[in-house]
This record gives sequence, C-alpha cells and structure tokens, in this order.
Amino acid sequence: MFPLDEIKKTRLLSINPGIGSSRDEVLPGMLFDEAEAVITSWDGYRRTPLIELSGVARELNLRTIHYKHEGPRFGLGSFKALGGAYAVLRVIQRTLSKRAGRLVDIHEITDGRFADQISEMTIISATDGNHGRSVAWGCNRFGANCRIYIHAEVSDFRADAMRELGAAVVRIDGDYDATVERTRTDAEQNGWMIVSDTSWPGYSQAPRDVMAGYGVMAREIVREIGAPPTHVFLQGGVGGLAAAVIAVFQQEWGNTAPRNIVVEPELAPCLFASAKAHELTRVKIERETLMAGLSCGEPSRIAWDVLAEAVHGFMTIPETLVGPAVRLLANGDCGDTPILAGESAVAGLIGLMSGALNPEMRAAIGLDSEARVLLLGSEGVTDPGVFEALLANPADSSPHRDTSPR
Repeated sequence: MFPLDEIKKTRLLSINPGIGSSRDEVLPGMLFDEAEAVITSWDGYRRTPLIELSGVARELNLRTIHYKHEGPRFGLGSFKALGGAYAVLRVIQRTLSKRAGRLVDIHEITDGRFADQISEMTIISATDGNHGRSVAWGCNRFGANCRIYIHAEVSDFRADAMRELGAAVVRIDGDYDATVERTRTDAEQNGWMIVSDTSWPGYSQAPRDVMAGYGVMAREIVREIGAPPTHVFLQGGVGGLAAAVIAVFQQEWGNTAPRNIVVEPELAPCLFASAKAHELTRVKIERETLMAGLSCGEPSRIAWDVLAEAVHGFMTIPETLVGPAVRLLANGDCGDTPILAGESAVAGLIGLMSGALNPEMRAAIGLDSEARVLLLGSEGVTDPGVFEALLANPADSSPHRDTSPR
C-alpha cells in the first residue's frame, strides 16, 4: 500500500505522559458545553460522517479504523469552521459587553440588535487557509469587517475563497509565523481585534475559544463511536486541534481514553521538537510542507500546556507519503468507501500506516490485532488544484506551489 522505504523515514518519540492539571485549567468542560450549545444551533449545522475503513484495517491487521471526515463541515471544507467563526462571535460578545457594562447575550448579537456597532469592528487573523476562511465566514455571518493575512505560499484559490466571504486578504513575505507577527503589529496600531488559533504571552482567550469550538467535533465522535478507541492519531500544527480532542476524550472517557499520537510534517516539527526539549520550542521553516495547514514553526502556548501532559507519542512524517495517502483514500484502494481528503487531512493516516507497518514502531505504539483506531480527517478538498495535482503526480514534487505572477 505504501512505499516501505519512505515509511522508514518516519520518526517516533514515545512519551510516558504525567498527570497534571493543565487540561482542566486551559479547557474545562464548561467551555465545551457553551461552544456546543451555540454551534449546534447555527443554520447549516450537521454532524460530519464517521466512516469505517475496514479494508485498511484488514490490511494493517487492526480491529477497526474510524475516520472522521470534516469535508462537509458548514460548506467550508474543514474542522476549522468550528473554531474561527465561534471565536469571532465570542470576541464580538466580549467587546459589546465591555461597552454596555453588562453581559450581552449571544441572541442579542444574532438578532441584529448591535448591527451598527459590529459593522464598525475589524477582526483580523493569520492563516494558511482554513482558519482564515472560518474567521471570514464568521465575520460575514455576524457583520464585522475582516482582514486576513496569508504568507507567500498560500494558494490563490484559498485566498479567493476568503475574499468571496468579504475578507480583505493581505499577502506578505515570509511564513505562517511571520503573518502571525504582522497581525499583532497591525492590530496594535489600528485598534483591530485578533482571532488567532495560536496563543502567546498575554493572548489566550480567542485561541481558547477556537479550541472550544473544535471540541464539538470531538463530542460528536464520543456520541457516535460507542466504545472508546484504543488509539487516536492527531494532526500537529500549532497544537490546538490535538489539545481540544484530547481534553474532550479524557473528560468524557476518563481512564479508558485512547492513547494519543500527534503527527507532524518533517518540515514543520515544532511539537516534536518541543517534546524532545521538554519545553515549548520554535523551529525554523526552511521549506513549506505539502500539508499546508500544518506548516507551523511555533506551538500555541496554551495548547502545548495540555499536550505536554497528555500525549503518548510525537511523530514526524515525510512529504513523500502525502500523495500516496490522498490517493489511497480517494481511490478506495482497500475496498473502502472513497473519501476525497485534503493534504493536511491524511497526516494521521500516514502516521498510523507508518507505525503499523514498522514492527519496532508498531510495538512501541501498542498497535495489535485488537487495536481500535480513530483518525481525524481534518479537511476535505479545500484546494482542488492541490488535490488534482496529488492525484496525478506520482512524484509528489510540490504541486501546490503556485508560480504564477501575484
């Protein structure tokens, strides 16, 4: 199924997680309760599919594999729809409440009572694509102005998708981390509000709201899957997705919660590096990964607080396995229902297959014939050009690099 020589390039750092209080301090169950109540009331809310990959499980000698497919989420194509838009609503609510000297109810915002005040607000964010699209959608939904910063490697398709939602899109030189720095500068100079999915000293509330939104996806899984999985493979990035899912699973399942493996591109291993150093560590992005949504050089501080106490293993995966994984799902190569997944969605699948097909790694992770595995398919086809290139390009060079004039 996968080129075995490339699988050998996968790295695993096994961890014996301790018991700490960061999970409930950063992401108490109450935050997930509030987010779930709000988001599930929105027009267009539907639970996304949980698909069994019985053919892949059979090939890997595992009991079950379930894949949470986030492609249909609110028509935006990824789980990010849950976080950014919800955080936009909370930022608007806090701003209005401060001005009014009282708590402004969510319904007062959605019924248009504060439309004039909201129309004067500007909310900004940095993105590789999906988070910015969610923020733009949230601003459009609730009536605020939106300004999104993207780096040089973000595709024109993703930029146009945000513009179609009414956002002003600003492309800058540098990588994702450079766009984050630019939002901080511009927000301070102009009095704009940032909705970021990563945190830094003195800035944590909006990223916490983003993670609370992600928890809706995790709770859907809890309600549908029945018995807890034994293992879950989670995308890395800045760590917000992994921290939110782990928090929900541990709160809901306690001691029976699954073993957590966090998977990152070899070109953007900030969580792997942090785990190895036993402290939050920034890595330099020398070359952009194919997995655009995971191209992050610095973890979110509050997410790292959770992950440092809860993760059982950190993995890095080679770029050469992205195309084979996308094609395996799209073609239903093992007899499973075909799934159209984006390049960042397959990170967990790559981690699982690398671990299951490497005897030493399989033993270290604890994968056996009774393993019940959960994968987070974090996005659908959020950029058709990238997807088609991966399907058609066996060499998997760098199909998402857009070299046309800007």
